[in-house]
Order: sequence, then C-alpha cells, then structure tokens
Amino acid sequence: MPATAKPIVLKPPLSDATVEQLSVGDRVLITGTIYGARDAAHKRLVELIEAGEPLPFPLEGAIVYYVGPCPGRPGRPTLSAGPTTASRMDRYAPVLMKHGLKAMIGKGARSESVVKAIQQYKAVYFGAVGGAGALLADRVRRCEPIAFHELGPEAVYLIEVKDFPAFVANDSRGNDLYRMAVQRYKRG
Repeated sequence: MPATAKPIVLKPPLSDATVEQLSVGDRVLITGTIYGARDAAHKRLVELIEAGEPLPFPLEGAIVYYVGPCPGRPGRPTLSAGPTTASRMDRYAPVLMKHGLKAMIGKGARSESVVKAIQQYKAVYFGAVGGAGALLADRVRRCEPIAFHELGPEAVYLIEVKDFPAFVANDSRGNDLYRMAVQRYKRG
C-alpha cells in the first residue's frame, strides 16, 4: 500500500487533477470549507436533485464529512466532531458524486457501488479515526447549520477546518484500503 511520508495538504473545492493524484494510504490535511451531513440530510439532498431544486451548498468539488457535530460552548465551535459510519450514506453517495461531489470523509468500508462511483466520477473517500471526536474538534474553526435545521445533528453544517487529518481509503483508480488490508491479513 503506497503512502506518502508527509501529509498532502488539500484545500477544497477539489479538482479532478487533485483527486487523481491521491492514492490509497496517503495521509492528508484538509484546510478550508467542508460540509457536514449524515443520512437524513443526504436523503433530502438527493430529493432536491431529483426535483431539480437548488442545493444548500455547491457540490462541485465539495468535501462532505459524515458527522453530527456536538454543539460547542463559547470559544469552541464544537465539542466533538467524530466521523459516523459511511455505509449509511452509500445509497445516496453515487448521486451526489454524479453531480460534482469530489470527496467524502467517514469511517468504515464502502459498498461496491460506491467504490465504482468513486472511480467513475473521479472522487475520493477519506477515512477519519473513529473515537477521536474531541481531538478532531480541535481542527474545527467554525461549525454552523446551513440547511435542514429541524434535523438537529442531522442538518447540513458548514464546517471550516484547519489541518484536518484523514487518510485515503478509496482512490479514484478503484483501490480500496479496507479490502487490501483484509487480503494482506489473510496472507499472513
């Protein structure tokens, strides 16, 4: 599994060229605007696309983080910002990628249909460390709901991050870190 020795710095929105340079195992640091959304928000986003309605944020080149941030206190935008299980968004992710989404951040493996869509639409899936929500929150500079407020933690959030750490779990060439790790383990 090739991996960079030094993290790659990324600033959204991401281009095809940027995504195509990333490989499974690469470590990244993301600085800029990302969007937080979980399954209830994904369902609504896909409904808006299907109805031909405008979306609450531009998908072109966007990074969506599968997170339900915990409200912060004065001086802290959020107390916890850990990833949620990505497979919960698998039925919606291909539609969003088709309309310009370039990257997703979550935890856990993706379905075969998402892995194929990542390759087809030149996207990338980043893994973030589960159980490290308080530490990841230290990388959040701003966090506010921008759509579907009634969903609470399931709303769409605008999140400004600085040096947010993640790793490439699925690259645009169809490589899958989770499957590769299982195969490596089986070989002993």
